[in-house]
Amino acid sequence: MTTSAPVAPAEEPLSAAEQATRTRQRRAWYVYDWANSVFSTTVVTVFLGPYLTDIAENAAGPDGELRVFGIPIAAGSYFAYVVSLSAALQFVVLPVVGAIADRYGHKRQLLALFAFFGSAATMALYFVSGERYLLGGALFVLANLAFGCSIVVYNAFLPELSGADERDAVSSRGWATGYLGGALMLAANVALYSMRGDLGLSTGQAVRISLLAAGVWWAVFTIVPVAVLRNRRRLLVGDRAVVTDAEGPAGPSGSALDGSALDGSVLTGGFRQLGRTLRELPGYRQALLFLIAYLLYNDGVQSVITLSASYADKELELSEQVRITTILMVQFVAFGGALLLGRLAGRYGTKRVVLTSLVLWTAVVGLAYFLPARAQLQFYLLGAAIGIVLGGTQALSRSLYSHLIPVGKEAEYFGLYEISEKGTSFIGPLVFGLSLQLTDSYRTAILSLVIFFVAGFVLLARVDLRRGVVEAGNPVPHRI
Repeated sequence: MTTSAPVAPAEEPLSAAEQATRTRQRRAWYVYDWANSVFSTTVVTVFLGPYLTDIAENAAGPDGELRVFGIPIAAGSYFAYVVSLSAALQFVVLPVVGAIADRYGHKRQLLALFAFFGSAATMALYFVSGERYLLGGALFVLANLAFGCSIVVYNAFLPELSGADERDAVSSRGWATGYLGGALMLAANVALYSMRGDLGLSTGQAVRISLLAAGVWWAVFTIVPVAVLRNRRRLLVGDRAVVTDAEGPAGPSGSALDGSALDGSVLTGGFRQLGRTLRELPGYRQALLFLIAYLLYNDGVQSVITLSASYADKELELSEQVRITTILMVQFVAFGGALLLGRLAGRYGTKRVVLTSLVLWTAVVGLAYFLPARAQLQFYLLGAAIGIVLGGTQALSRSLYSHLIPVGKEAEYFGLYEISEKGTSFIGPLVFGLSLQLTDSYRTAILSLVIFFVAGFVLLARVDLRRGVVEAGNPVPHRI
C-alpha cells in the first residue's frame, strides 16, 4: 500500500476591500518595528550597560563587590548577570505567552499590554542614579522580558497579514523600518550625549534622558499598531487556508474549542497548550530542524553584534567614538540590506539567499581575524558588510520560519523561535570566552564564532522546505 504525499492547501483569494484592509494593517504592523527597535539600539546596545555598571561600581564595597541578597558579585559583572537572568526568564515565559495568544486569540490586547509595560519600565530607568543598581537591574529585566513577549505576539501577525508569496517582502520591510527607527533615535541620543557639556548636563543625566526618550518613543509609536491591527486567525477550512476575524477560542482546524479547554486560569491553559505543542513538534521535522539551524547561526549573529565592540576595543584599539559611529552606520546600512536581500529572495529563493548570507557572515568573521590594529577605515567597511547581511538574515529567517508553522499556532511557534533567538544567546559568548581564556587571544576568540555559521549552514541546507510547508498546512510559495 502506498501513501500519497501531503497536498498543499490553496490560499483564500482576497477581494479588493480585503486587500486594502490588509495593506493598511501591514503598514501599522511595520510601525511596531519602528517603535520597539529603540530598546535594542539605545538601551541594550549602547547606553544601559556602561551606565548600570558605573552605578554598580559606585555601590560596591572596598573589595569591588556587591552583596545582592547576600551573594557576592563583582560590580563589573553585574550587568552581564542581569542580562543572563532576563534571557533565562524569556526561555521559560515566551513559549507560554505564544500559547496563550493562540489559545485565547487576543493578540492585539497582548501586544498593547507587553509594549506599554516594557516602555513604562524603560522610562522608569530615568530614576536609576546614585547607588540604585538593584532598581536598574529589576527594571531592565522587566523591560527586556516584556520586549521579548511583545515580539512573539508581533511576529504572529505576519502570516495573517501576508500571503505565501508576499511573506519575504513584508518581513523585510518590517525589519528595515525597525532599523531606520532605531538608528534615528540612537543618532539623536548620541548627539545629546556628545553635546552634554554644552547643554549643562552630566554624563549620567544625558544617559538617563536618552533612556527616557527611548521609552517614550516605544510607547508613542505603539499606539498606531494597537489602534489599527485586529484580532484575526489563520484557519484550515477544507482545502483552503483562511484568515478570519472570528473572536473567541478556536482550534487550528477552524472548529471551536470545547468548553473544558477553557477550564482553569489563562496561565494554566497556556502551559497545557505549550505542552501539547512540544509533544507535537517532533512530528514537524522540518520546522524542528530549521529551529536548530537558526539557533546555531543566529547565535553567531548575536555574538558578533554583542562582542564586536569588545574586540574593537581590546584587540583593534579603536576609540569609543569609532565604535559608536560604527554601530550607527550598521543600523542605517541594515535598513537597505534588509530590503535588498528581500528582493533577492523574491528572485532566487529565500533559502538560497539565507545560505549565501551565512557564507558572507563566515567571510566577515574571517576578515575580522586579520584586521590590523587601529585600522579605522577597514573596521567601518567591515561594519558596512555586517549591516548588509544583518537585516536580510534576520528578516528572511523570520519569513522562512513562518511558512513552517502549523496553521493556527503562529504565536506558539514564534515563542519557540524567540527563545532560539534570545534565550540561548549565551552559547556564542561562552565559546568566545572559553577561547579567549584558553588562548589569551581575542583574534582566536572571534574566529571561534565561525563554527556557528558553518554548523547552521549545514543544517539549514538539509531542511526540505517544500515538504515542511505542506506538512504545516500552508500554501507553498512559488520561490522558497
